[in-house]
Amino acid sequence: MPLRPAEGPGAVPLPDPPAAAVVAVVAFDMITEVVREVPSGSATAIDEGGVALLSALMQERSSAAELVTSLRADLNRYSPGGKLPSSRALVERFRVSPVTVSRAIAQLAAEGLVVTRPGSGAFRAHPRVALPAPGDTSWQEVSLSGDGGPEVVPRTVDASGVLVTLTAPPPGVIEFNGGYLHASLQPERALSAALARAGRRPGAWGRPPTDGLPELRSWFAREIGPAVSGTDVLITAGGQSALATALRALAPPGAPVLVESPTYPGMLAAARATGLRPVPVPMDADGVRPELLADAFRATGARVFVTQPLFQNPTGATLVPARRPEILAIARAAGAFVVEDDFARRLVHDDAGPLPAPLAADDPDGVVVHVCSLTKVTSPSLRVGALAARGPVLERLRAIQVVDSFFVPRPLQEAALELVGSPSWGRHLAAVAAELGHRRTVMAAALTAELPELVLPHLPAGGGSLWLRLPGGGAGTATDEPAVVSAALRASVAIAPGRPYFCAEPPAGHVRLSFAAVSGAAEIAEGVRRLRTAFDGLLGG
Repeated sequence: MPLRPAEGPGAVPLPDPPAAAVVAVVAFDMITEVVREVPSGSATAIDEGGVALLSALMQERSSAAELVTSLRADLNRYSPGGKLPSSRALVERFRVSPVTVSRAIAQLAAEGLVVTRPGSGAFRAHPRVALPAPGDTSWQEVSLSGDGGPEVVPRTVDASGVLVTLTAPPPGVIEFNGGYLHASLQPERALSAALARAGRRPGAWGRPPTDGLPELRSWFAREIGPAVSGTDVLITAGGQSALATALRALAPPGAPVLVESPTYPGMLAAARATGLRPVPVPMDADGVRPELLADAFRATGARVFVTQPLFQNPTGATLVPARRPEILAIARAAGAFVVEDDFARRLVHDDAGPLPAPLAADDPDGVVVHVCSLTKVTSPSLRVGALAARGPVLERLRAIQVVDSFFVPRPLQEAALELVGSPSWGRHLAAVAAELGHRRTVMAAALTAELPELVLPHLPAGGGSLWLRLPGGGAGTATDEPAVVSAALRASVAIAPGRPYFCAEPPAGHVRLSFAAVSGAAEIAEGVRRLRTAFDGLLGG
């Protein structure tokens, strides 16, 4: 409920926030951080004074939100450029603290509703100038299609396969198409504490080294394996950015790039946007088939192969130990690079057993360009990843990244360091492993009971989704992909079609169902029930 104003004096110039307000804000962050780091059930206690201060400061934040609502409603009383009451007047009028007033004014300034002038006060902002009417942009269609001749690969960018997992569904729709952990699985408290600590580090908002913070590069190197050093690592803005950089560095426009079939649509989109020609190499339950990979290198002359050897997206397959050295030997003989997208290592399930090391950990010749990220196991907004490579290719990767983005923002790098170095990091990974394993089992059991006509070729031991083959039929039948996806959405459940995961004609219809992006087992059961209803409607119609 908005604050009820009380009687108070008129407007006077708005002074800077009092020192007490600044101290209170810092104290709030420090106490909140302490509380967040106390494990559940711990005997650790905060003294009564600390609890009282924490309670008071939490009330300050709540009051600030209410004051913003009240002031936003009052803005129409002032002409553009008109002066608002001073902070002292607002304190007396709304019976709140100077901290609350300072927070509320800062929020309105961030929204562009008010302008603050040191020493003068706060003023209602002038309305934004209306944008001019759009002109005729049809000429761009000709320009964008004229890339130099018929021999050049078209660079039309199709992001539909990526947007399926990035776009939030409408309210009430179960998100079986999500690409990230549900909010209940994200370490929000640990992330907030890490960001608060990072913000207080000396130089946290300064310019970082273009390759990334040395400590963070060294951490990623240790995670990859003892053969990799921090100097072999570049910090990137997440895994997608790292993949795009690697593809641009390793192959010229128009060149073929070998990819697993099926594979991650975001990589296919990045390859095509770079002007590359994805060439499929079929997989089985043990990963990519080496004999077909060798054939593809010979037939195409490709110099790049992109693979996800651990919990592959979308199949969930893991490259078996016997094939790992064979894949590297085939690529080395072809004079080609292997781009290893190790996106799911931290999405392992608790019943997976020991994991194979990354391909990059056993690669003395620099064949592997390794890509990994913290984003999938933390939050979509912690876009911090790494590229690891050896030899001259590292300089090319570095040059492309600098030209594209200069560097990853230092506060994000500092926060990532704080997160992975905190006691909560290990607890988070263990909790995610247990929950994802449980959800996978729940979804597989529900599908077996409710939708036995869907074929699950492989039950993964990591990742956040299941890859299912549709029953027989083709385009235009009741069980073709578009019909199934549309029927599911009408039943209020969003699923991902299989077609975007193939760079050539798919051998059969598929769908991908995420169990990581929903709230838990109950929502999984309800989603599968809705899918049963959708299938019944298709088959009955």
